[in-house]
Amino acid sequence: MSDLIDDPEPGQNAPEFSVSEISGAVKRTIEGRFSHVRVRGEIGRVNRYGSGHIYYDLKDDGAVLNAVTWKGQAGRLSVQPEEGMEVVAVGKLTSFPKQSKYQMNVMELRVAGVGALMAMLEKRKKALAAEGLFDGERKQPIPYLPGVIGVVTSPSGAVIRDILHRLRDRFPRKVLIWPVAVQGDRCAPEVTAAIEGFNRMEPGGAMPRPDLLIVARGGGSIEDLWGFNEESVVRAAAASQIPLISAVGHETDTTLIDYASDQRAPTPTAAAELAVPVRGELMAWLASMEERRVRALSDGLARRQQRLRDLSRALPNPADLVAMQAQRLDLMGSRLPRALQAVTERGRARLVEQGAGLRPQVLQRAVETKRERLENIERRFVRAAQTQGRDWRSRLDGLERLRETLGYQATLERGYAVVRDTQGGLVSDAATAAGHERMEIQFRDGVVPVGPEGGSPAPAQTTAQPAKRKAAPKKDTSGGGGEQGSLF
Repeated sequence: MSDLIDDPEPGQNAPEFSVSEISGAVKRTIEGRFSHVRVRGEIGRVNRYGSGHIYYDLKDDGAVLNAVTWKGQAGRLSVQPEEGMEVVAVGKLTSFPKQSKYQMNVMELRVAGVGALMAMLEKRKKALAAEGLFDGERKQPIPYLPGVIGVVTSPSGAVIRDILHRLRDRFPRKVLIWPVAVQGDRCAPEVTAAIEGFNRMEPGGAMPRPDLLIVARGGGSIEDLWGFNEESVVRAAAASQIPLISAVGHETDTTLIDYASDQRAPTPTAAAELAVPVRGELMAWLASMEERRVRALSDGLARRQQRLRDLSRALPNPADLVAMQAQRLDLMGSRLPRALQAVTERGRARLVEQGAGLRPQVLQRAVETKRERLENIERRFVRAAQTQGRDWRSRLDGLERLRETLGYQATLERGYAVVRDTQGGLVSDAATAAGHERMEIQFRDGVVPVGPEGGSPAPAQTTAQPAKRKAAPKKDTSGGGGEQGSLF
């Protein structure tokens, strides 16, 4: 009986799955089995999209794992992915059914070991130095005595108490504290925002703008200080318009913000000492300067008094200086009356001499002589004017005869004619005449209008002299019924 029934082919009783069902099953299996994993590897290519998502590779010697950090997760990463960095990635595995691939969703990224951190730090330092962010030409001088000091640090640590205590001991100043996290994921963005926020304050505003900034933190490991090595913090410190002192860690700790700041302090307490001078020392220095000023003034006056006394001994007696001039004045005073009398006598004699020539007879003869000269000049002028007038009239008559000889009226008298258009303009060639329907011909004794071919001309004007043409053309009043044809 069994021989009559065909055995089914192997596997035909297995269930059938759609592609989506298989992809979903794989996705659930991967995400259920690897919902939280830590993967150590080297970061390969890194692609940052405009949407804010970051795609990169995690690789080792034998395999490559695709990784993705979504936009909302990228801002919470303590370390941003960079190619060549050895890291420990924390997240979950998931699949992408559209391309039949699996990938890791990275939610936390940590550098694997201190050696990798130092290598990344050195690489970042060289890149920022190549941009000129650490150049000495960019650094600003620290103000000698700032009025307001802005401090960027944690409000609850010992650092702010040390700074305030040191400022109070040396020279009390107004202090504005911008509280920030000094380690962890929030350190870099909060320090960057604090530096930029202080710089955005307007001078003279409700909140005074600091004259000096101090970015401070106590000591710690390289991981604890890593926030001050972030690129955003370094760029904010380099771009600060307010002079900035960095005081991060102990004297042996060095972060990238120390290279970008205007001055580095080994400790936060040292930063306060660099910010302000010692008030007592300053007062003592001012007192010594005042003492030196008074002593220099007294010494200068004493030296000048002694110099004046020395010079006065070399000067002659004032009475002796004026005695000779007084004697000379007396002599001149005694001679003055006689001199005035002599001058008066000379003036009187000169007046008499000049007055002899001012008698009426002499003046009358002078007037008659001048009148005769004036009459002679007048007669000569009249004769010259009459002669010149006759010469000009003779030249004018000759020019008038020449004008009549050369004028077009004389040409008309010889049998020629002048052709004008209706605007009074001359028509001197056939090409111009062909463009006018009506024209006027001026003869010796009048003007004859010329109409279009087949038209009748207007009656001729028989005036002896043609009237001068005006701008407005004459209208044809003949009605067009005559027998006169066109001349053309």
